Amino acid sequence: MVSITLSVPEEVRKIMKEYPDINWSGYIRKTIEEKAKKLEWKKQMLKQLEAEEESDLTAIQIGGKIKQGMLKKYKKEGW
Repeated sequence: MVSITLSVPEEVRKIMKEYPDINWSGYIRKTIEEKAKKLEWKKQMLKQLEAEEESDLTAIQIGGKIKQGMLKKYKKEGW
């Protein structure tokens, strides 16, 4: 595990000292981990959405070609 140094205003530090039963380092570590996991999840969801958009566009293009083919067929048949 790596260490980081965090600066807080003196006023905040005084308040923190009023609550020595709170593991401030652990609290901050957990908060950072949760945020990092949310950001990673968001990145994965965006990748998945981009892949789905590509699939949707491909399906639309295929559907358009099918419609064009059917139109040509019906015109040939005299519809």
